[in-house]
Amino acid sequence: MNQPVVALIGTLDTKGAEIDFVRKRLTQFDTGAVVIDSGILGTPGIDADIPREQVARAAGSSLAAVQQAGSRGAAVEMMQEALRVLVRRLYDEGRIQGVLCLGGAEGGLMGAAAMQALPVGVPKIVVSPSASGRREFGPFMGSSDILIMHSVIDILGLNSVARSVFGNAAAAIAGMCRWGSEKPAPDRPSIGLTMLGQTTPGAMVVVKRLEEAGLEPIIFHANGVGGPAMDDMARDGVLSGVIDFTLSEVSNTMFDGVHATGPQRMRAAVEQQLPLLVVPGALDFFNQGALDTVPSQYLKRPHYRHNPVATLVRVEEEEMRTLGREIAERLADAVAPTVVMVPTEGFSLIGVPGGPIAEHDADSALVAALREHLPPSIPLEVLQTDINSPEFGEAVAARFLAMLEAAAGGRDGGRRAGS
Repeated sequence: MNQPVVALIGTLDTKGAEIDFVRKRLTQFDTGAVVIDSGILGTPGIDADIPREQVARAAGSSLAAVQQAGSRGAAVEMMQEALRVLVRRLYDEGRIQGVLCLGGAEGGLMGAAAMQALPVGVPKIVVSPSASGRREFGPFMGSSDILIMHSVIDILGLNSVARSVFGNAAAAIAGMCRWGSEKPAPDRPSIGLTMLGQTTPGAMVVVKRLEEAGLEPIIFHANGVGGPAMDDMARDGVLSGVIDFTLSEVSNTMFDGVHATGPQRMRAAVEQQLPLLVVPGALDFFNQGALDTVPSQYLKRPHYRHNPVATLVRVEEEEMRTLGREIAERLADAVAPTVVMVPTEGFSLIGVPGGPIAEHDADSALVAALREHLPPSIPLEVLQTDINSPEFGEAVAARFLAMLEAAAGGRDGGRRAGS
């Protein structure tokens, strides 16, 4: 293969020597580098292939505007956006095949922002001392497949530990670019499906039927990252349809759960006009942490100790009405085949009759709200079973396959009509 090229990102006023070391090590691995200066203040220690002034201009700004942003945080956010635009452009033009960043807290986050703009499968590594301890890694990872490598020491100077760690990072990104699989390349239509442990049995039935139909199910863990990752893949054109089988991220978002996402959750399939089947799996609870950390007001509700670090708290009746309205609003603009299927005997393993969070009236409130607020173009199909029953899984799979067939027929008809 041709020599791969890596975008090598760092603040060259403080990390110049370290970036230069990695650039030379990449050359030893027959891998090129485009050095990008993400620094804001100070004097660069080495020359960049893309200096910071050019980085700032990528987002229509200027280095002076970044430097005068008013706060360190605001300046970092401006450079993050500039790096996202720049690195995505380099990738789309075929000038880079991977990204490596050395940085502390701000430098690492700036590099990670650029990586999050790239598709899944493109090699991405952040080396940072912040990759340690009880830190939140969401800002580094986003919904992407970024490898976070602990630098062990702070990134200041070249010593024996630094050369070992940085050399390994260079070897890793070079190997990923040379021998890895850059982007998903399905040989059959890929269908996104969300799942949690509480909806696994039902989802497994759906997955089996999709595979038997010659489709490729791609399963996303609905833990606050999986759903947005699925949405990103829908926007990137990876998916041919979506079965949003597990919506707990929506209840988490609206009711202070630890698996919360942004307001765009569930909207990608609608925007991309993909066949979409929605099931309120695990919508009957939101996630909290270890039992002894759960706020007292939630302990007054039905709740379930899922494991030592996770407690599931019941969503109450009026809140379920709110969720019904919210789901209807997020689906309202759908033009591709879209269906909502609801099992009346429980949305989760623990929500079935007799289960620890079972509340039939609350579940019924969701159905009533969906009936009231879904547009007439979106069918609501209610089945007298629970989400994990084989019957429900079979019904979901059959309905979705029919939707795919209808969508394909519509496209074929459109072509015939226009020919």
